[in-house]
Amino acid sequence: MNMDRRSVLGLGGAIAAGVALAPGLHLIAAPAPSSEAASPDSPPAKRWAMLIDTTRCAENCTACTTACRAENNVPLFGDPDRDIHWIRKVELRDQKHRQPPVSLPVLCNHCENPPCVHVCPTEASFIRHDGLVLVDKHRCIGCRYCMIACPYKARSLVFHKTRLPEGGNPKVPIRAVGVVEKCTFCAHRLDDGQKPACVEACAKADKNAMIFGDINDPNSEISQRLLKEKTQTIRADLGLKPQVYYKGI
Repeated sequence: MNMDRRSVLGLGGAIAAGVALAPGLHLIAAPAPSSEAASPDSPPAKRWAMLIDTTRCAENCTACTTACRAENNVPLFGDPDRDIHWIRKVELRDQKHRQPPVSLPVLCNHCENPPCVHVCPTEASFIRHDGLVLVDKHRCIGCRYCMIACPYKARSLVFHKTRLPEGGNPKVPIRAVGVVEKCTFCAHRLDDGQKPACVEACAKADKNAMIFGDINDPNSEISQRLLKEKTQTIRADLGLKPQVYYKGI
């Protein structure tokens, strides 16, 4: 997939009156988080984030996408319009050809102010205590408001009935037709003290383009990298405070 660099970064102009999401539905400003303030004496909650170094991401490498499918039982049906992608690779091009193309992994950005959560009529989309944006599949009615609201095209509606593949991961429930799903930062792995499958696969492929960790921990690798290196987020102009950062775009 080819994408224009200015459009991805939100450099095409300021938002004057709101971004149209669907007929009658607009994103004007991200509402403030509704969670209660923590006690001054309590330790800060974890806040998971990812840093992707595009200078180390090879165009022909699919380690992250392959690992994601295997870990989360995400099949390909050969239907381009209805296949599910929790993480995908896009090619980012500069229209004026001042910079070479960039290979860019794109996934759910687990925003601090996620529009997908704000538009969900059944509260199926929600923010977990550690900042992960997840979907309660028992509440999802497949209305797709969240898919329209997401500026990262990171959500998919399940069109095809699936079953647990041979050798599949039993920790990840099989999807039900008619609900929406997305990247979870491999929440089941985080709960077991592991990193997301895409991050581990990237390291095993000797790319080390994906850094993952708790940005509320000032001593974590990702906190140190974000402090010292120049990074950007996609569509920062929307005020969603995405938690996937990019170096080299």
